[in-house]
Amino acid sequence: MRADSWGRWGPEDEAGAINLIGPDEVLRAAGLVNEGRVIRLGQDLGPRTPVPPHRKKVERFMTRDGGDYASGARRPGGFQFAEEVVSFAAHSGTHVDALAHAWYDDKLYNGFPSSGTRSTTGAQRCGADKLRPIATRGLLLDVASLRPEPWEPGEAITAGDLQDAAEAGGVIPATGDAVLIRTGWQSRAADIGKEYFAAEPGIDTGAAQWLVDAEVAVVGADNYAVEVQPSAPDTMFPVHQLLIRDHGVPLIEGLLLDELAEADVASFFFVACPLPIVGGTAGPVCPIAVL
Repeated sequence: MRADSWGRWGPEDEAGAINLIGPDEVLRAAGLVNEGRVIRLGQDLGPRTPVPPHRKKVERFMTRDGGDYASGARRPGGFQFAEEVVSFAAHSGTHVDALAHAWYDDKLYNGFPSSGTRSTTGAQRCGADKLRPIATRGLLLDVASLRPEPWEPGEAITAGDLQDAAEAGGVIPATGDAVLIRTGWQSRAADIGKEYFAAEPGIDTGAAQWLVDAEVAVVGADNYAVEVQPSAPDTMFPVHQLLIRDHGVPLIEGLLLDELAEADVASFFFVACPLPIVGGTAGPVCPIAVL
C-alpha cells in the first residue's frame, strides 16, 4: 500500500481500505466455511458494559413494560408488549471506529477538512454511515499465546510479534483481510476493574505499518484502543493516526476473541456490519466468525 492511501479510490472516497474487499475476497472467505459453526465476537451491550470514564455509560429506559399493565393499561385483544429507549456512547463495547474518528493537521482521511465534523451536523465526511458491510477472510493473530506470561499495560506488540503469531497460525495476511489481534487484555477486564482503561498492551506503529503493507482492510483487537497505551513519549494515539487518517483502515475495538482462540482456527469467514449512524464517529457492531 502506498505511503498514504488518499486518492487511491478517488477524491470523494469515504470508505477507505474496505474498498479492498471485493467479490473475489468474499468468495474466498465463504469457501473457508466447513463446520457451520458461528462464533460471536461482540460484547453484550447494557448498563454493565465497561466504558472509559470520559464516556457515557449505557442506559436503558423502558417506555412500556409489565408495570403499565399492572397499573391498568389497556390490553386490546389481549395484546401486551414492551419497548425501551437505549442511550449509549457510539464508542461503547464492541464497535468500529469510523474514518472521521481520528485525524491531525485539520484533515481527515482522503484530505477532507475536519471543520466538517461538528456537534450540530456530526461528521459530514467519513462518518459511520460510510462504512460498508464487511464480509471477508478473518485472520486471528493470537499474540497472547506466544508466551506463558500475560502481556502487561504499556507493552508494545511489534511487527515481529505479529509475524510470529501469523507463522504460529500458519497464515499470511493478504489484501482485503480482517486481522484480529488477541492480546488477552479483554479477558482480564473483570479482574483489572477500573484500571482496565488506564493502560493496555497493544500494537505499535511498526506493527500497524506491517498491516498496512499487507493491504489488510480492517484491524481489530480484544483491547479498548487496539494500540499500546500509554502512547510513546511526545505522541498521542499514533496507530489511530496512521491506520485511520493516513490509510483509511477502520479499527474494531473491544472484540471477544477467547472462544475463537479455543477453536484453534486461524482463518475463517468474518462478517460485520457496523450500525450506519449518520455522521457518527463509530458504528456499534457484533461481528461473527463462521467456521
